[in-house]
Amino acid sequence: MKKNIFFIFFVLVYLNSYCQDWDIPEEYQNKSNTSEISSLNIKKRNTLLLSELALYTGSLVGLNELWYSKYDKDNFHFINDNGEWLQMDKLGHLTASYYSGVVGIKAYKWTGMKRKNAIWYGGLTGTFFLTIIEILDGYSAEWGASSGDLLANGFGSLVAISQELYWNEQRIQLKYSFRPSRWSDQNPEQLGNNLVEKIFKDYNGQTYWISFNLKSLFNIQKENFPHWLSVSLGHSGNKMLSPYQPNDGEGKNWYPKRKRQFLLSLDVDLNKIKTNNKYLNTILHTFGFLKFPMPTLELSNNKLYWHPIYY
Repeated sequence: MKKNIFFIFFVLVYLNSYCQDWDIPEEYQNKSNTSEISSLNIKKRNTLLLSELALYTGSLVGLNELWYSKYDKDNFHFINDNGEWLQMDKLGHLTASYYSGVVGIKAYKWTGMKRKNAIWYGGLTGTFFLTIIEILDGYSAEWGASSGDLLANGFGSLVAISQELYWNEQRIQLKYSFRPSRWSDQNPEQLGNNLVEKIFKDYNGQTYWISFNLKSLFNIQKENFPHWLSVSLGHSGNKMLSPYQPNDGEGKNWYPKRKRQFLLSLDVDLNKIKTNNKYLNTILHTFGFLKFPMPTLELSNNKLYWHPIYY
């Protein structure tokens, strides 16, 4: 559901900006060290757990008051929304769960707990939080729990966890970008009335990426090779005015024919950029989930298109 992604985004940006300043034990920062490390700081662990409890509780109470309380309750039920919006919403769940896992792993490593425990507990942060919201959806007469959302949440966490277990870093990242589209003005209720709403609700303007850091992934030893350079594959959709393409008999023949877009682009891994300014580093790393604007090749409707700059 769009509200899930909208809500968790702000939580994650806050946590990630905060955790840039966390003093993670030095042994964790050695990318080649995958041994079982443990120097648990009880005070830090309790601080983290209490902070998470307060954040989750406050978040869920707020969501219930601002959203769910406006609609009737029902018995728990599932819905099948897997065909909606060319699966762009599922990619949103995947990316949000992945990113929260990355942030969670940093947080649990900060406590000094055993390496594998920190990775699993932290990596499942997104799945845990989004699953709770999915349960609330399941008891709402307006919506229902989505099996597709649950699978996307779980897979996003596993992408973060598996890389941290094997490489002790994220060499393959899931990212997001947005560009305003002209379609949101034709259905502002579902696609957004203003820029902030459109960023989260207009799937025509969103692109989800998988970004490969070349030097890390292929173990390139040349010192002058850019450590921040990545290659990204993206997926987007266009001309979507409703969750599904209307049938010919629905009286909506004027609806445009929606299309998928597949993209190939370069990218900048902001997490690999280190400066002498602590605050600049925090800004760069906080927004490392955003795909950097770059020249891009698009494939859609069996045709190739070139974008000098795509974001």
